[in-house]
Amino acid sequence: MKMTLRSFSFGLAAALLFVGGLSAKPPAKPAAAPQARQPRQYTIDQFLANTAYGGASFSPDGRKILVGSNQTGVANVFSISVDGGKPVQLTDSKVSSIQPVGYFPNDERLLYLSDQGGNEKSHLYVQSPDGSVRDLTPGDKLRAEFEGWAPDEKSFFLSTNERDPAAMDLYEMSVDGYERKLLYTNDGGFLIGAISPDRRWVALVKAISSSDSVIYLYDRTAAKLTRLTPETPNEDVTNAPETFSRDNGSLYYATNQGSEFAYLVRYELATGKRTDLVRTHWDVAGAGLSRDGRFLTVAINNDARTELRVFDAATLKPVELPTLPGADVTGVTFSKDSSRMAFYAESAGPRDLYVRDVATGQVRQLTHALNPAIDPADLVPAQVVRFKSYDGLEIPGLLYKPLAAAGSRVPALVSVHGGPGGQSRVGYSGFTQFLVNHGYAVYAINNRGSNGYGKKFFTLDDRKHGDADLDDCVASKKMLAATGWVNPDRIGILGGSYGGYMVLAALSFRPQAFAVGVDMYGVSNWLRTLQSIPAWWGPERDALYKELGDPVKDADYLRRISPLFHADQIERPLIVLQGENDPRVLKKESDEIVEAVRKKGVPVEYFIFPNEGHGFARKESQEKAYQATLNFLDKYLKGGGAAATSK
Repeated sequence: MKMTLRSFSFGLAAALLFVGGLSAKPPAKPAAAPQARQPRQYTIDQFLANTAYGGASFSPDGRKILVGSNQTGVANVFSISVDGGKPVQLTDSKVSSIQPVGYFPNDERLLYLSDQGGNEKSHLYVQSPDGSVRDLTPGDKLRAEFEGWAPDEKSFFLSTNERDPAAMDLYEMSVDGYERKLLYTNDGGFLIGAISPDRRWVALVKAISSSDSVIYLYDRTAAKLTRLTPETPNEDVTNAPETFSRDNGSLYYATNQGSEFAYLVRYELATGKRTDLVRTHWDVAGAGLSRDGRFLTVAINNDARTELRVFDAATLKPVELPTLPGADVTGVTFSKDSSRMAFYAESAGPRDLYVRDVATGQVRQLTHALNPAIDPADLVPAQVVRFKSYDGLEIPGLLYKPLAAAGSRVPALVSVHGGPGGQSRVGYSGFTQFLVNHGYAVYAINNRGSNGYGKKFFTLDDRKHGDADLDDCVASKKMLAATGWVNPDRIGILGGSYGGYMVLAALSFRPQAFAVGVDMYGVSNWLRTLQSIPAWWGPERDALYKELGDPVKDADYLRRISPLFHADQIERPLIVLQGENDPRVLKKESDEIVEAVRKKGVPVEYFIFPNEGHGFARKESQEKAYQATLNFLDKYLKGGGAAATSK
């Protein structure tokens, strides 16, 4: 889904961010584990020798695909032939990650986004076939975003906050000469949604709260702004524009109006008629049309796994997709003439890129992301496990069991995703596999407030952060102990971003619940964090204030839920990992919690990563962070240090 509220999520698992809620499935106990065996143990270097791929854009002739890859240690842009062969490196960044946008419509210039060392002030760049690069959005303070290619292939759309730090204005830029013109001055505090092919209509989103948003249509011809989604005074509704039809007649959008879960709607601009297109017992998490308008692709967030559906856009007849047993198929994109379809597939191992001939159905694997030194049989797939929490609410999550766990009770980690409002999802995590390979069970919990389980579930943690959601994490210990193969005295808590906050909250507010804590760039002081939200978040900042608290009006409450002001309660060992340039959770957040814990004499380890922002993008940083975490856990969770400290 294109338009979503941002969060403090970076996450240990990828998230499809839209809405969340209650599952209709009954509680599930951990299924019988496969027969235990002794897997080979791998180093962090071996896990980081895997390659991450992302994004896919066909060249104008359909013979190559543009992707992002971290095989150099930093995310760069590569091209891959549809006939197979080694990826060809096109950019050579040593520090800042590069995110490919795509080839130009009729030549092999490429467009990409990159910030400076993780500061999230991304600029839009064009690179010519000769390797020369031009910054299309220069400026020290601005942020730019790509908003799509014009179907007539003469221009593309972008937004920047150069006029007003809190407002992303919409522009059109020509593919020849890079002349730019203003399409929409965003004085209304909107998020940019979709632009119609004829440039007449701009779909905008007004964020009311994290669970309530409204779609507006701006008619550029009449200079008129009109509310599209109806008023629902007794119901919070999340609405998100997806794309306009190629004939300019309709807007596709997702909504959860009158439903626990989001569904896809087609709105006819001329008549106002609304037609439900795709509706399931899970969220429609995204939708898009192929460049020629022939195919409609819909992603469904099915119990933390992506379920992809492709339709003939004219008839809505389903299109058969390739079947890869046990794999999640994601990231579908079509060539210019829709003769080829590229997609990613992943299971317990890292995802790989495939290409399919639409006419013949022939599928070819283009990448091999898993390090050949790693036996795929040594990787552990996620098992969806639910349990009854402290108040009877059913809580889902993903359980990873070490292969050699039979006959012994292993230490475990409750892993909390970013957010608030993220989701732990089925898919490969090198960090998780590294920990499991070294003998740690991991339960990636989707505590109340997570998205993907209905809108009621999504709001159950509002103004109850570090309390109601935290007690779900504590309650999960009973489920883990009931497996019989987890040592109930050696359960720690781990998380990144909002998950890092939950780690600090656990150690501060439930000081004896977990044996250790692993905090990755987590919030320690909500007052400062909410006050320091970047200006370009605009309405999303206001939505967070409604969910979490206003730093002025709710200062006392925010102090009460901020671990920094209760650090004297911490008694269990802690490791903190922080990016130096993080614009969301400032380095000072980690500096101060570490200082406070050290003053008390509790073991605390602290690692700061230069040229990193909100998360660790470079392999060099990942190696240091993940190995330091394992060393810490081996000492304090597996090795007995935690038990000694808690006496």
